[in-house]
Amino acid sequence: MNLIKVLLAVAAILLHPSASAAGISTNPAVFEKSAQLPLIKAVKAVGTKLDDAGYAVVDELPISENLKRMAKKWGDDYNRNKLEGITSLVFCSGWYVNQVSNLDPQLLGLCPLHITLTHKDGVTTALFNRPTAIAHGSPAEKPLKEVEDEVIQAIEAALNGK
Repeated sequence: MNLIKVLLAVAAILLHPSASAAGISTNPAVFEKSAQLPLIKAVKAVGTKLDDAGYAVVDELPISENLKRMAKKWGDDYNRNKLEGITSLVFCSGWYVNQVSNLDPQLLGLCPLHITLTHKDGVTTALFNRPTAIAHGSPAEKPLKEVEDEVIQAIEAALNGK
């Protein structure tokens, strides 16, 4: 019975007309935050805040630069949303890897984590897949919730200029 109430509440929130207008993600498994920042500045700020929170950024992937090489081959199917940039930050924390490996080694597939930043019309949007969406009911859910909260705080601080 509680599950039905929760699902109805989530549906009501997501289907409310102001949800998409307010920039709220239509997928509750994805955290989304936007700011009027150049992509390069947002990538640097998010990376710095992740580092400050104890996460090691192990790679920065210029996805849009790689996709440009396929523009001719893909023709009209290339970049239909007209995104001006896509970059992913790949990061990890030894603490959370150890906790997950102790509690539910199957969820080590979440390491490393990543944040993808997109840019269009002067706005950069950070997208982060919530680990708890996968870890629900797992013994590793609690430490992954801590990770999720820390990463979201880092994204918000970076994009709010704090």
